[in-house]
Amino acid sequence: MAEATLGRLITAMVTPFDDNGDVDIARARELAARLVDEQDNDAVLVSGTTGESPTTTPKEKLQLAKAVKEEVGDRAKVIAGIGSNDTRASVELARETAKLGVDGLLAVTPFYSLPPQDAIVSHFKQIADATDLPVILYDIPHRAGREIATESMMELAEHPNIYGVKDAKKDVAGAARVIAETDLVYYAGDDAMVLSELSIGGQGLVGTSTHFTGRRTKELINAWFSGDQAKALSIYQELLPVYTGVFATQGVMMVKAGLAHQGFSVGGLRAPLLDAPAELAEEFGKLLDETNL
Repeated sequence: MAEATLGRLITAMVTPFDDNGDVDIARARELAARLVDEQDNDAVLVSGTTGESPTTTPKEKLQLAKAVKEEVGDRAKVIAGIGSNDTRASVELARETAKLGVDGLLAVTPFYSLPPQDAIVSHFKQIADATDLPVILYDIPHRAGREIATESMMELAEHPNIYGVKDAKKDVAGAARVIAETDLVYYAGDDAMVLSELSIGGQGLVGTSTHFTGRRTKELINAWFSGDQAKALSIYQELLPVYTGVFATQGVMMVKAGLAHQGFSVGGLRAPLLDAPAELAEEFGKLLDETNL
């Protein structure tokens, strides 16, 4: 089994904004520390989808990566989202981000343009060639419009800088084959899929609800790898309502509502996203309380 050098539990961190709608770097530092010290994350991912990457600028992404890396130091890894549907822009952002001392990069399948598989492979190889950092591929066809096909994944696995996959495709057979035949480290890219991903050889989760469920999810993962599948299943069943409830509407909206409920406000959202509807926010807050999170 490939070594999960970037850790087993990673949270895709939301991006805090101040009252003017600007990135709140001080609050980002506080949130990163909370995720590492209170929620037991091995790594923090900044500027993923949950970090509202489509509506933050390259400058803001670099500021976030720098601040979060400074904040967590050697207590956790920091992974920075640098992907877009523009290969040249992704490569440039990867190079600039690598100068900040982060530990890894996340690159999403180029979206909207609907590139064929050879173009997708070329896109990821150019990003991986740009730095010496390990790259996680984000395979999420329901957002990107294209999957990373199994054969493409096999080819990409040969690149020395392509480390792993955030798997949100829900193709269990395809993922199992890639895990069996390559050294790619697979992470569940959907919280509710964590146990199934572990069962086919995956090594962890890049989560959203882990803003709240991190410590218990870490216990689940540790139980699985220690051979206590019954304990892992018990924790999974306990947390499943939160794993799914965080996606009652768009995940960023629910995380920010949940953090506000817990007295740790991280501000609003950037359009086109809006605050979670009051009813959903209230229901999610009750769910967190009922689950003792």
